[in-house]
Amino acid sequence: MNALEISHLTKDYGTFKLDDVSITVPGGTIMGLIGENGAGKSTTIKCILDLVRPDAGTIRVFGLDHRRDEKAVKSQIGVVLDESLFHEALTPAQVGKSLRRIYPNWDRRCYETYLKKFDLPETAPIKSFSRGMKMKLSLAAAFAAKPKLLLLDEATAGLDPVVRDEILDEFLEFIQDETHAVLISSHITSDLEKAADYVTYLHHGRVALTGAKDELLDTYGKLICGRSDLDRVDRSLLGGIRVGQFGCEALVKDRHAFMRRYPELTVDPATLDEIMVLTEKETVR
Repeated sequence: MNALEISHLTKDYGTFKLDDVSITVPGGTIMGLIGENGAGKSTTIKCILDLVRPDAGTIRVFGLDHRRDEKAVKSQIGVVLDESLFHEALTPAQVGKSLRRIYPNWDRRCYETYLKKFDLPETAPIKSFSRGMKMKLSLAAAFAAKPKLLLLDEATAGLDPVVRDEILDEFLEFIQDETHAVLISSHITSDLEKAADYVTYLHHGRVALTGAKDELLDTYGKLICGRSDLDRVDRSLLGGIRVGQFGCEALVKDRHAFMRRYPELTVDPATLDEIMVLTEKETVR
């Protein structure tokens, strides 16, 4: 069963439009949501949470309508944002006492287990915590609410690689239950290359590409060549192009087909970062 189905989601702010966005997150998987600042990642997550009302489209969480079945939907969602929402004067123990009154499925033992696992002192004020510790506290609270779907908006931004690795391992453990799933928006594409099963790239409010991460990384390529070589290449095979003083770079849409047609040119596998950067250069010729 799909954990999340977003169909033709549209929200027009006038200066920005989330335009006909469709995303599917199967159970037992991690979907990475990437894109430049202002691409619509946070707006999409806010729409799922019904913090922003879409102009068109549908959102279903485990088959339930996100608005009509709001209470049932939100009881199955855990949310971690890029900043801790807990009052800094509180301690983790006090946070737990507050949240158990809010979440019907709150698991005190799970919460305390994660506090110990993350080495978070239960009686220390949150204001004394580092950014990484605050993020771990948010995750402990999210897991203790016993969600089936985790929504994370830039949750790993600003964290050191060791902490990010630790958190990614928790996500991978979470989805071992195939009724669970994760949607994570992030600028750190290397994290998504490591952990995500699927990737959706939002560009100027639209889905530029979406699919299984391994297939995308296997299909797309990066061509590095001179201007004369670029001029003789069929442009329909290319995405974005960047022309510099010392050479050209281009995003190849199908690396294997391109190499069969132009075996003399070098095409390297493209990273998610390179796919993003070169797609944004799509108007450069």
